[in-house]
Amino acid sequence: MTGRSVSTPRRVVRLIAVIGWIGCGLLLVCWVQLMQWLQPARVDRQRQKLTRWWMRNLIRILPLQIRVTGAPVSGTALWVSNHVSWLDIVVLGAQAPVHFLSKAEVRNWPVIGWLASAAGTCFIQRGQGTSSTIQDQLSGILAADRSLVIFAEGTTTAGDRVRTFHGRLLAAAIESQVPTQPVAVAYRQAGARDTVAPFIDNDEFSQHLWRLLGSRDINVDIHFLPVLDSTSLNRNQLARSAHASVCQALELEGGKVESEAAEVKAAA
Repeated sequence: MTGRSVSTPRRVVRLIAVIGWIGCGLLLVCWVQLMQWLQPARVDRQRQKLTRWWMRNLIRILPLQIRVTGAPVSGTALWVSNHVSWLDIVVLGAQAPVHFLSKAEVRNWPVIGWLASAAGTCFIQRGQGTSSTIQDQLSGILAADRSLVIFAEGTTTAGDRVRTFHGRLLAAAIESQVPTQPVAVAYRQAGARDTVAPFIDNDEFSQHLWRLLGSRDINVDIHFLPVLDSTSLNRNQLARSAHASVCQALELEGGKVESEAAEVKAAA
């Protein structure tokens, strides 16, 4: 056992708690479906309350300590965040009633797909349809007064950089005339970038979860950054402005860790 790991019995206890809490989530899925049939007008509000409650309590089971800087903008908005892990969905979803964007395959995943669907996730079929079709879907969510979170990099990173934000995903904010709020998420342990939380490359969910449950507490820094006026910028300008805000909050330079950039300059 290393200094950054917990004992095996404690890890197993955490696993049992997570499995039990997922079971609770499946019961909530059944409740939401019943509400959809009995009181469809109230189902979205109830779904969001239950989703936030479930995610907040999942965080208590996981070795995560949340630290929030700033606050979500009031009213409907498009959150644009960097993407490190599936944990991003949990820690951001616990902060405010928001919807997420996900690839269509997730809908068919056992357990996870059911939970994501019940939480109001918008599923996008990659490789099919046009950018305008995707934009219409996103605009429809925002037009219904539902805030939406997008991970504009299109993939996860190890937290050591922020990839280019794709402007086409931000066009919905312009069309719907809603503000865009950049959000920066960082995972740290003992003052350094955490290497357990990132979900990258060929990571498999169950193996990643097992590693996570064996970790000591990970600090999760969430920065809600100044809102951008979606009506005064085009989609590429909006993407660049959001990207710059996130990099600055994460103390990155040009999208990469500053220390790494300094090393490259020194070597040159």
